[in-house]
Amino acid sequence: MTTTRTLGRSGIEVSAIGMGCWAIGGPLWGDDGQPFGWGEVDDDESIRTIHRALDLGVTLFDTASNYGAGHSERILGRALAGRRDSAVIATKFGNVSEENTRRALGTDASPAFAVRSLEDSLRRLGTDHVDLYQLHINELSVPAALDLVDTLEALVDQGKIRAYGWSTDDPASAEAFAAAGPHCAAIQHDESVLRDNAAVLAVCDTHDLASLNRGPLAMGLLTGSTRAVGADDVRGRAPEWLEWFTDGRPTPRWAARVEQVRAALTADGRTLAQGALGWLLARSSRTVPIPGLRTVAQAEENLATLTLGPLSAETYAEVERLLADLRPAHAA
Repeated sequence: MTTTRTLGRSGIEVSAIGMGCWAIGGPLWGDDGQPFGWGEVDDDESIRTIHRALDLGVTLFDTASNYGAGHSERILGRALAGRRDSAVIATKFGNVSEENTRRALGTDASPAFAVRSLEDSLRRLGTDHVDLYQLHINELSVPAALDLVDTLEALVDQGKIRAYGWSTDDPASAEAFAAAGPHCAAIQHDESVLRDNAAVLAVCDTHDLASLNRGPLAMGLLTGSTRAVGADDVRGRAPEWLEWFTDGRPTPRWAARVEQVRAALTADGRTLAQGALGWLLARSSRTVPIPGLRTVAQAEENLATLTLGPLSAETYAEVERLLADLRPAHAA
């Protein structure tokens, strides 16, 4: 069974499932008290989780400069000390935060900030290069994004990054960036069994890009957990873009849709999360889910999907049949 995939036209080989490192960053706060993290974390457990992920075959670790105002990068760097050559590090730039206060300070899409942010990321990660450097402003205008291409290409030439991409859900943005950037290798976008983005996947096919899937478990909704989350968790006071949770609990209409597909996703003995990840692996040969992990137990459950592999063609077809009437409801 193939447990690796290629990071688009970069040729970089990565594990078929990566580790999302947003949750291990800990708290980040907006000026209005809006949480942008996943609550307090145990750094020692985070490091154990990264080590377990490595042992289970994960090579791709996805973080960002603003996850915990840089704390995620620092923890990832500590965990990979002495094992850097075993990992492919993806980080992001564009969201500004203050390390000492853990405050979110808006965005900066300038080329100068892209360079400065990379230097800060390299310092926190304890490395001399990043494998994939991603623009982190989802709805940035295309002209502003294209203004970054020459700078990103120069960073490739300098050996500070190996490839770059954009975290965006807009297919037109992805298309323009991929067409303009020779070393653009990936588009990171929201993708799960509940919310397919066929248009962005089509762009990835056209331009030989990897599809990095953020939110592959709908931020926990597809784990089956119904417990309330804390006030310092982004899901506890969900911003407008986060539909999965309301007041810290699963949004009823989305929870009902999970129940519609639970039996199909778990029919071969998988857990719900393993079924959801298996759907993504079956969806396309380009998809690389990056579920957030912050405990060893989560790593062991989710990464067992590397061994279980994609859903069978029959199971995949059954899930699609069940979802045929659900996805238009979201689009409306």
